[in-house]
Amino acid sequence: VQLQASGGGLVQAGGSLRLSCAASGRAFSNFAVGWFRQAPGKGREFVAAVSWSGGRTLGADSMKGRFAFSRDNAKKTVALQMNSLKPEDTAVYYCAARRAPLPTPVAEGYDYWGQGTMVTVSS
Repeated sequence: VQLQASGGGLVQAGGSLRLSCAASGRAFSNFAVGWFRQAPGKGREFVAAVSWSGGRTLGADSMKGRFAFSRDNAKKTVALQMNSLKPEDTAVYYCAARRAPLPTPVAEGYDYWGQGTMVTVSS
C-alpha cells in the first residue's frame, strides 16, 4: 500500500483545513487509517484515526470536537476535516494505514506511512 497525503497549507487561527489521504493497493478498504503530526523540534504525536468502515473514530484530546472523518473505500481516500485551528496545530501531518480494521493511537501500530503535508496556522 502506498499513501499520498495532501491538503496542507496556510490558514489563519480559527480556520479549517481538509487533509486527504489517497491510497493504492487492493486491501486498503480493510485497513484503519490514522493521522499523526510532527511540529518543529518535537516528536511525532497522534492526531486522529478512523476504522475501516468509518464507523469508529479516535481523536487526541487536543483535537476533541474539532475533527471529522469522511472515508470512501471505493475511491481509496480518507479525508480529515480539521476545524477551529490553532497556532499549536502547526506541524507536518502524516497519514498511516494499519493492517487491521480498528484504529489505534499508537504509531507503532501502523504499517504504511505516506509523506507529510505541511499545515501552518497563523495567529
